[in-house]
Amino acid sequence: MKKLLIPLLLALPAALVANELVDPPAPDGLRRGGTILQDNPAPPLAGERAGIHRATRNYPEQPPMIPHPIREYQVDKNFNQCLVCHSRSQSVQTGAPMVSITHYWNREGQALGAVSPRRYFCTQCHVPQHDTRAASDNRFKGIDAVFRESQDN
Repeated sequence: MKKLLIPLLLALPAALVANELVDPPAPDGLRRGGTILQDNPAPPLAGERAGIHRATRNYPEQPPMIPHPIREYQVDKNFNQCLVCHSRSQSVQTGAPMVSITHYWNREGQALGAVSPRRYFCTQCHVPQHDTRAASDNRFKGIDAVFRESQDN
């Protein structure tokens, strides 16, 4: 086995320099076509929905979707623009829903005066709504549909 591997490993750098490597096709995922060594640009983003109603949640504890554009929002360790409208102190004036009280608890369940560091980066759980078709077929049923079907049977 060793005798076979050594010549192969010695030939690999030469093949890289000579650009003799085969460029196999990349797996087709959300981005179709291309090869593994190509660096194709990402497809354009679908338009964000603006000024629409909040999306229905499909299961208990599902994070709500963001019903407005956030493309230019600053959310980093120094500042969270979401909290300008959604913090406890500002939500009354802005009319935006207040951040859930659970965001003000630490891991031990103790109440904090500010949003917990583990809940500070909103887009870890919350995503904006976009006008786009599903990437794949989806047969997911929301909790209400599951309850209705179980009552019908």
